[in-house]
Amino acid sequence: MLSTVFEQFVEESPISVMARVLMECIFMPERLDKIFEAHATVQYQQDLLFSSQVDLMSLVVCGIHKSVHAAYRAKAIEKIVSTTALYNKLSGIELNVSQALLRETASDLMYLIQAMGGEQADLLTGYKLKFVDGTCLAATDHRLDAIRAYAASSLPGKAIAILDQASKLVTDVLLVEDGHAQERASFDQILALVKPKDIWCGDRNFCTAKVLIYNNIEKERFFVIRQHGSLGFKELSELKYIGETETGKVFEQKIEISYEGEILQLRRVLVKLNVPTRDKEWEIAIFTNLPSSDANAVEVAEIYRNRWKIETLFQTVTENFNGEIQTLAYPKAALFSFSMALVAYNILATLRGALGSVNGGLKKLKLAYLIFIW
Repeated sequence: MLSTVFEQFVEESPISVMARVLMECIFMPERLDKIFEAHATVQYQQDLLFSSQVDLMSLVVCGIHKSVHAAYRAKAIEKIVSTTALYNKLSGIELNVSQALLRETASDLMYLIQAMGGEQADLLTGYKLKFVDGTCLAATDHRLDAIRAYAASSLPGKAIAILDQASKLVTDVLLVEDGHAQERASFDQILALVKPKDIWCGDRNFCTAKVLIYNNIEKERFFVIRQHGSLGFKELSELKYIGETETGKVFEQKIEISYEGEILQLRRVLVKLNVPTRDKEWEIAIFTNLPSSDANAVEVAEIYRNRWKIETLFQTVTENFNGEIQTLAYPKAALFSFSMALVAYNILATLRGALGSVNGGLKKLKLAYLIFIW
């Protein structure tokens, strides 16, 4: 049973209780060190454990301290390791470890959201919708003084995030050390994440023949991806008016693409907009392999229109968390801090899902207790 003191605190401030307990569970030192041991191939744990690095970085990501050095001084871990040793550790955190940190903590939070009934209804019944998008970490001025006046600010890296529509959690992230690299260079890793009955929704950067051919009906892998102008296709039918959405009139036609001897027939959905996009475009063309019996052209257009949610994700991370630390020019360290920001975002999304699944003080009390015992 809950103690009287804890019960009163939950009644007065349930959100703070849930946030505190969630963070303590997700950032449990033993759990974090196991993630490191399972995924690290080069680094090893000695004087400075991975859980200590996560603890330190969380203070910066959540805005408690402005820099890693400030957090280092506040935590007084200089008694254990030097600042040089600390930065050497951070600059060497392997991308596999940062990715696993996000993926495995998201899995834990997904279980909790499902147990609370906090998931939203699937946008298309019978399918799991995933939004994929990439972002470059902000340029850093942490460069050599001699070249600062001449060389452009460096880009510490790029992250490609996968957002689950039902839970609103970032379930996976792909990290690239080269901030100037094209997203397409990571497509093989992205394709390995696609599961049967998934619908992957992305912008035109993800519209390549390889991606479209890989995701086919026989393998039960589906996509709703904006057409890239450079991808050629063969028209099999004329555009046909289907209906309207809030944003414009919807048309559809059958097309065909080929890649390395394989031929794939798709549906091309064209939305003639009432208002142009920010790039002054009046039309948006979308490729999909969804069966028309499961999703008509208007529904396909609505699925793509929901892609703004992943852009909102990046905006939320930028506005609420310090995931792009200006003084971290080391790519691995910068990408580690961004992964930490995504974990913090997932905790926030879990709290929102919790609040959306309950009403009234008694249910909030029970919910806080559920998280507490979890």
